[in-house]
Amino acid sequence: MSKLTKNQKLAAEKIEAGKLYSLKEASALVKEITTTKFDASVDIDVRLGVDPRKANQMVRGVVSLPNGTGKVTRVLVLCTSDVEVAAKEAGADYVGLDEYIEKIKGGWTEFDVMITMPSIMGKIGALGRVLGPRGLMPNPKSGTVTNDVAKAVKEVKQGKIDFKVDKFGIVHTSIGKVSFSSDMILGNAKEFLNTIMKLKPSSAKGTYVKSVTLSSTMSMGVKVDPKTIDEI
Repeated sequence: MSKLTKNQKLAAEKIEAGKLYSLKEASALVKEITTTKFDASVDIDVRLGVDPRKANQMVRGVVSLPNGTGKVTRVLVLCTSDVEVAAKEAGADYVGLDEYIEKIKGGWTEFDVMITMPSIMGKIGALGRVLGPRGLMPNPKSGTVTNDVAKAVKEVKQGKIDFKVDKFGIVHTSIGKVSFSSDMILGNAKEFLNTIMKLKPSSAKGTYVKSVTLSSTMSMGVKVDPKTIDEI
């Protein structure tokens, strides 16, 4: 069993064993227990009382974080020529069509989000083998297949993220950076959890939110009292 470093021991001392913290307390504590030299991401894990194997209990959605993600998101737009200028002006990093389709077929995936138009989806279907395993395939439900490409680009650049419950019933995503103030982390966490609550499947029985944990890239997890979510 590996030994804790000095910084890890100091961080562990700040977390009371078995205690559930309020979302506000956790947002401040996750900053205190992070000792990395780089600007670590702040992650949130929400364990839900759903069965993802059932289509009517799948929890998936998008949320625009009020304080952004703190990450530089590289956006690729595949669109018709008449939309290219608007996409570039909105902040897209890469804009085009056939040339990028060929690059992706060759294994190129140096982007974080792909946005496209409904009329283009027929051409993109062949890219599923490359994009699917990496979670880069555009989807109408996440707002990445739309005729208003410029709006979609702006939303992604400003902090819009999509999320999906995994096969274990857990939703995991990043909601900011440790360099954010605790209020900024709290604001993003509230917005994310509000969205999760709105997406509760009508077929889900029993406790919907079973546990919530905040952590940074290399920190311990701070357990949040699910009951405090009702106060949001």
